[in-house]
Amino acid sequence: METIKLELDEKKHGNFNLYADGKKQGEMTVSLKDDLLTVYHTGVEPEAEGKGYAKKLLEEMVSYAHKHKMMVKALCPYVHAQFTRHPDEYQDIWKK
Repeated sequence: METIKLELDEKKHGNFNLYADGKKQGEMTVSLKDDLLTVYHTGVEPEAEGKGYAKKLLEEMVSYAHKHKMMVKALCPYVHAQFTRHPDEYQDIWKK
């Protein structure tokens, strides 16, 4: 079973970290400022690739943005690609 935790420092920089079987398997690096959530990078450990972890991190980040009424600046190539491929799904939170 996977667990995703948002872990931030005092400057509100950090990661959505995905843990599986007690081990960190993926992360999405973000920063929060006012009503803007900036995504810099999404990565999954090589042994965990192909399990849909990047998509789960994306879903968790999008859920967080909706819940906290934030816009998302997608500097991460993965997130930007998903937003570009599915604009209708993300138009309400995508800060282009």
